[in-house]
Amino acid sequence: METNPVSNVSSVDRRGAEAIVEAAGRLFFAPGSMRVSMDDLARELGMSKKTIYRHFPDKRSLLTAVLDRQFAAVERTLTAAAEDAEGQPFDVRVQRFLIAAGTELERIGAAQLATGRGGDAMLRQYVEQRVDAVIYRRIDDLLQDGHRRGLLSAPPELLGEITRGALERLFTSRLPYELDWTAADLLRATVDTVLYGAIRSTGPAFDGERLGAVIPTARDDEKEVSP
Repeated sequence: METNPVSNVSSVDRRGAEAIVEAAGRLFFAPGSMRVSMDDLARELGMSKKTIYRHFPDKRSLLTAVLDRQFAAVERTLTAAAEDAEGQPFDVRVQRFLIAAGTELERIGAAQLATGRGGDAMLRQYVEQRVDAVIYRRIDDLLQDGHRRGLLSAPPELLGEITRGALERLFTSRLPYELDWTAADLLRATVDTVLYGAIRSTGPAFDGERLGAVIPTARDDEKEVSP
């Protein structure tokens, strides 16, 4: 789906376009906002729908502009996470990036958008493409780097698919409720499982055995699970 950046939507009132995008992001992508209409947006902004349509010809183009804004924020967060982990051991870099990526995906509701929110197939495809470009390709690059350095005991392509499936599935799973874990604990446990089941330890080990991962539980976050 081709989109125009907000700066190109209207040469008459760029600030007005940005205000519309900001308000649309609050309304259309908030929990329980499946039926928010352009009329609702116009009331929120105190302007007519005609004014909104002067900037955005239809709801799809407006939603795309909102998504562009959200994914730009995701990119900034992930870039900062990668920079903060620069120079750290490989497993720390992967862990920090995956947790940041999972947090951002959950924040923008990417899984729900990609699986049918709004009933717009083209919009769903656009969300999938942006998630792939902004998040999953970066994960793939990071895993490929680990492979080149001899730090992975499994193909990076396989680890990439496992990671994608885990992140997406967690956001629609009932496990946080069933296990009485917080979403953050569940994500950390998943990341630890991927990391320590795949990355060879570069530190002391006994005859090549992998070091165990610390997996948080509902009642004892410090309990160690033997490999």
